[in-house]
Amino acid sequence: MEILVIRTSVTKADLNTMATQQFGDMVKAVVDVDQGIMAIGGELHSDEEAVLLEQGSRQKSLWGINLYPGRPAAEWIEFDSMINVRPSGGNRSRYVERAEIRDAVRAIINRLVQG
Repeated sequence: MEILVIRTSVTKADLNTMATQQFGDMVKAVVDVDQGIMAIGGELHSDEEAVLLEQGSRQKSLWGINLYPGRPAAEWIEFDSMINVRPSGGNRSRYVERAEIRDAVRAIINRLVQG
């Protein structure tokens, strides 16, 4: 599947279709918290990360998440990815440990995903 960089918006229905074609109920995404964009559609978060880096994103601004479009709003974003493991940057696990980064990611997802 092609990796898409979302700069304006995508619908939850599109995410649902993508999820069905790939992982069943989930879409992998990488969010650039500085630029307010995300990449979706990759097999791995690292594939999406590479596309964003090629387009000028900075490594420290990229965070991997999983989106479950069929879940309720409070449960549909999962902050879990190998690209989030950055001991030198203070993130020692796959989870996005800093609340302010999670809040920034949520705000970007809420702005970019319609429906």
